[in-house]
Amino acid sequence: MADLEALNGISDINQTTRFLENSPQKDTVIGQSRGDAEDDHPPADGGTRAWLVMLGSFFCNGILFGVINSYGVLYNDFNKALVADGVTHASGKAALAGSLAMGMTFFISPVSGILTDYIGIRKTTFFGGLIASCGMLLSSFCTHDVTLFCITFGVMYGLGGALAYTPSLAVLGHYFKQYLGIVNGIVTAGSSVFTITMPYVLDALLKNFGLVWTLRSLSAFASLIMLVAILFKPVNKSISIKKVSVKDVFNMSVITNVRYLIWTAVIGLCLFGYFVPYVYMISFVETNFSGYVDKNLPVLCIGVTSGVSRLVFGYLIDRTNVNKILLQQLAFFTLGILTILLAFSVYAFPLLLFICLGMGITDGCFITLLGPIAFELCGRDGGAQAIGFLLGVCSLPLTLGPYFAGLIYDSQKSYTLPFILAGINPTLASFGLLAINCVRQQQSKNADVQHPLNPDLSHRKTGMLILKQQMSKSLICENLGFHLSNESRGNDMRCYSYSIL
Repeated sequence: MADLEALNGISDINQTTRFLENSPQKDTVIGQSRGDAEDDHPPADGGTRAWLVMLGSFFCNGILFGVINSYGVLYNDFNKALVADGVTHASGKAALAGSLAMGMTFFISPVSGILTDYIGIRKTTFFGGLIASCGMLLSSFCTHDVTLFCITFGVMYGLGGALAYTPSLAVLGHYFKQYLGIVNGIVTAGSSVFTITMPYVLDALLKNFGLVWTLRSLSAFASLIMLVAILFKPVNKSISIKKVSVKDVFNMSVITNVRYLIWTAVIGLCLFGYFVPYVYMISFVETNFSGYVDKNLPVLCIGVTSGVSRLVFGYLIDRTNVNKILLQQLAFFTLGILTILLAFSVYAFPLLLFICLGMGITDGCFITLLGPIAFELCGRDGGAQAIGFLLGVCSLPLTLGPYFAGLIYDSQKSYTLPFILAGINPTLASFGLLAINCVRQQQSKNADVQHPLNPDLSHRKTGMLILKQQMSKSLICENLGFHLSNESRGNDMRCYSYSIL
């Protein structure tokens, strides 16, 4: 009897699919069986698979951002090579390659979010690792050509990083809910752990093998992302897809959410000077302090406290009802003040280390909050694209900030003004987050998209029927004169009713 009921359920689904395909008003046709609906697969919040996914995301973040955050070590050698070749504005151009890598990682993230939805988390991550590895390898042949080095190290590595980074965060929403905050903190701490160790590794490689073979070693290191991609199996699966409309590619609930748009714009403004200390810190120490100090120690201090604070704030987010947006605002304000103080730490190395410790705390705080705030504002359904669009907006300030700082240094021969300007931006822009409180609950339509109004459609005979799952596609029927009865369907298929945007 159970087999007959199952066959009847499959037959009903097939008949419904054929009916929808022949409908004069159809956008996207997708079949879904029981188990595909989002609520049928709540996050596991534990288990071997979930912890392996977390570990894979940890290494993915560490590999990508450990290299980018430690670009200051590569910057010194690359800058010296450009100066020896007689390149004008060598500081700005040498910094541009590293800032392009960071900027491209964020600029392509919206595309990465869409690809994550429509070709899968695994494939997107794998292709990202492949492109990043190839870009790093090709850059080893371009160390005397600024343009080609910016294309290979900056654009290609950044592109690969973007394709791998967004799904590495989005996959966490499939396996964790209650512990998403602390898990997100652990994952993002990966970049801190690798940032702590990477400067010393790069120093050793540069001294023993030179810049060319250091880049080739980093290429092999980046290829490990392709292995990590195997772990990123999403919880939900869609059966098939027939047609896709533009509205299905771009999650309209994300790009029409005013609170999210305000948050994204302010974050972009705050990050204009964020990458400046990472690029110039080692050069700043070499310029202003005698040779007995450890030039890598300030970056290590940032990495240590950033990693610890990500874990602490991740736990705090899970265990308390703290206002996440307010906490992030305070983090940006403090980070800006500390960046300004860097300019006045000349000849006082202990003060510099103290400032870097504080910068690491604020850095870990605001980064840990990115994922949870995106999911809070846009829901699980829009989480991937919300993160992607956010990072895309951040790409321009992250790219231009270090480049302009380099141009200022070339003219001033001092890091005082670059650090002051880099700190003023987040200090002032952080107040823009207060505008989110002015919007409050007026985004009711977006909230309806994030949370189903009524799982039972037996009382809804007409209107818009959407069958949708996280990180997958949609079944849309507009103004159809039929309804799906839960009694005839049993539990073989679940549908959700959403408000029309």
